Amino acid sequence: MTDYMAEDTCNGDLGLQKKPVWRRILPVIALGAGFAGYFWFGLDEIFSFAGLGENREMLQELVATHANLAAFLFVATYTLCVAFSLPAATLLTIAGGFLFGPIWGTTLVVLGATMGATGVFLAARTAFGDSLRQRAGPALKKLEAGFQADAFSYLLVLRLVPLFPFFLVNIAPAFVGVSVRTYIVTTLIGIIPGALVYASVGSGIGMIFDQGGTPDLAVIFEPEVLLPILGLSLLAMVPVVFKRFKALRSSPIA
Repeated sequence: MTDYMAEDTCNGDLGLQKKPVWRRILPVIALGAGFAGYFWFGLDEIFSFAGLGENREMLQELVATHANLAAFLFVATYTLCVAFSLPAATLLTIAGGFLFGPIWGTTLVVLGATMGATGVFLAARTAFGDSLRQRAGPALKKLEAGFQADAFSYLLVLRLVPLFPFFLVNIAPAFVGVSVRTYIVTTLIGIIPGALVYASVGSGIGMIFDQGGTPDLAVIFEPEVLLPILGLSLLAMVPVVFKRFKALRSSPIA
């Protein structure tokens, strides 16, 4: 049985090595082309607060007359935005609150963001994840093992607290063997607080537009907003601390 498993693993590795390079990097090329096209076609001007203000009546009419279609288009747009790592996620989150209200807006944002982030994760793992793990040295393999042991808590904290760019958190787990299920669940749960804050800001953006202003995006760093999020992050780290404490207690004393 052991010889068979070793042979099967060897054949799997050989199959991966024989796989054409262009097939592995095709997802990355597609994502890069989408990112470049975003600026090439001037979509950055459309996906802006000025663009939202200019088109708000048309968008509100679409939501009022075709709510289901508008919700589908919004989720699809958000998914593509995250999948191609476009710098419009915050604007779309605010727009979601503006068009659909804070609760439904947050729901649609979370769906779109989770699907888009999962697409980036799968693309990174397809292009680089397997080959990187095969060539990894002892240090990276140890990091992979440790990360997998507490992957849920670590990823949840990274999602709750914006310490690192969203794009980086999307692809980093692909390089350390995090399961798709863990990735999806932590993404789904972890982005809810921030999405709710920005969607709530968006629900009152109409009055801000009438006054000729723009939303204050620094609101998420206000103590009354940031402290509860930090509290959730500390709560998510409790399993990690408990496991480390338990390991120290059970380890023999030299």
